[in-house]
Amino acid sequence: MARYVFITGGVVSSLGKGLASAALGALLQARGFRVRLRKLDPYLNVDPGTMSPTQHGEVFVTDDGAETDLDLGHYERFTGVSASKKDNITTGRIYQDIIAKERRGDYLGGTVQVIPHVTDAIKTFVLEGNEGVDFVLVEIGGTVGDIEGLPFFEAIRQLGQELPRGESIFIHLTLVPYIPSAGELKTKPTQHSVKELRSIGIQPNILMCRCDRAIPASERKKIALFCNVRPEAVIQALDVTSIYDVPIAYHREGLDREVLTAFGLDGTTEPDLSRWTKISSRVHSPEGEVTIGIVGKYMGLKDAYKSLSEALAHGGIANNVRVKLDWIDSEVFEREDPAPFLEQVDGILVPGGFGERGSLGKIRAAGFARTRKVPYFGICFGMQMAVIEAARNVAGIPGAGSSEFGACKEHVVGLMTEWLKGNELEKRSKAGDLGGTMRLGAYEAALAEGSRVAGIYGSTRISERHRHRYEVNMAFRQRLEDTGLRFSGVSPDGLLPEIVEMPNHPWFIGVQFHPELKSRPFEPHPLFRSFIAAAVEQSRLV
Repeated sequence: MARYVFITGGVVSSLGKGLASAALGALLQARGFRVRLRKLDPYLNVDPGTMSPTQHGEVFVTDDGAETDLDLGHYERFTGVSASKKDNITTGRIYQDIIAKERRGDYLGGTVQVIPHVTDAIKTFVLEGNEGVDFVLVEIGGTVGDIEGLPFFEAIRQLGQELPRGESIFIHLTLVPYIPSAGELKTKPTQHSVKELRSIGIQPNILMCRCDRAIPASERKKIALFCNVRPEAVIQALDVTSIYDVPIAYHREGLDREVLTAFGLDGTTEPDLSRWTKISSRVHSPEGEVTIGIVGKYMGLKDAYKSLSEALAHGGIANNVRVKLDWIDSEVFEREDPAPFLEQVDGILVPGGFGERGSLGKIRAAGFARTRKVPYFGICFGMQMAVIEAARNVAGIPGAGSSEFGACKEHVVGLMTEWLKGNELEKRSKAGDLGGTMRLGAYEAALAEGSRVAGIYGSTRISERHRHRYEVNMAFRQRLEDTGLRFSGVSPDGLLPEIVEMPNHPWFIGVQFHPELKSRPFEPHPLFRSFIAAAVEQSRLV
């Protein structure tokens, strides 16, 4: 029997509902329960795939090819449970399905309305596919009071009534701000947020109060009184220095105990948090430090590279070092020499991206890493720019470029028009839709025997997640390999390039996929583990 925990937010956005949900999932796992996490997003986009990373943050891709909210990355990293397209839904996707049914005549002439059609679709999404799970944690995006979120709040209100008694609870995350001029914490925003939630028929069982300092017992009692919850169910969610301290911090405040109590379950047995304490110890007491220069183009919002920064941290945990990130806008290198910016870093990483803006700066960063023998990790677009750099400056192809940027003399990188997905042939055209049309999800790759990447993975067959529509043109493979750039990973049919490396370089690897999406604090991705190890060696040479 699955039990449902609905997690909502109030006062302001970006309070950390996703992390709170992930941490609670981890705590329930530590008590021996099986969990599943889902995200309901109220925006009208069908998925975040066409959103700018500087507005919405990164797009997290699942094995089955869904472009989802970045919170699903938190869910996977904290629980190790792989997400799927069934774990994230938007208003846009719901309306798309409902309108398609209406056009087919599925409603038999009936009037299609928000209630019951939209709310029923949301409830079906929440309830389906939960066999064998003890707890389903459902996070609702946005904040209570947002007009676009009303159908979702109504749907979970209905579920609270329709599910058998004792099978659902509500957790509300709010802000308790400190006002310096008054010298005190203010509980009124939380009171108003809960009042708004109760006005639409939802009474929270547990309140999580984000704050930057401890909430006095008197204030917690006041919140409980005015918000109609037990004092023990007012959980202070204090700021911590590392996100991997969150499960321990929430357990210390009694969150998992209160959740079990709300369900009428025994919460007295202590969970096994040994692996979390080990991770926390590694994070706070490293044996050294390395600096990684990230040369990207979406520097306006660090969440655009959320999985990437976490995967680098995991590489640091694996090597027992702190990873310091130096964020560098690639456009700077189009105007200035990259040397002053990159001479002090121990490794250079060029991440994924779209469009011509900043591409020359990424090419120059790859060139600096190649010539100065600095460890280089190119991911997706970063691999393509490294290949273009080698083509121009080593293989004697000065006109090398990408068709993504328009016409060029030599399309070393070009638009993918077809590829195999299982036994089916996927086809694309330049004039097609942008949303959901890339090579998405998990695909296998074959690694060359004796290659560096085969040694790193300990295997010659891997599966990684992809999100791209341009590929390195294999017609240039021989000319590039003649210069020393090795195509050490290809698709099983040998048609698509997956990995390039430079055997005569301390550590120079480019991958067409996104390895950061599969990294976990307890299972750091092999490539990030190896990259940080190479950065540690580089730091000893400087």
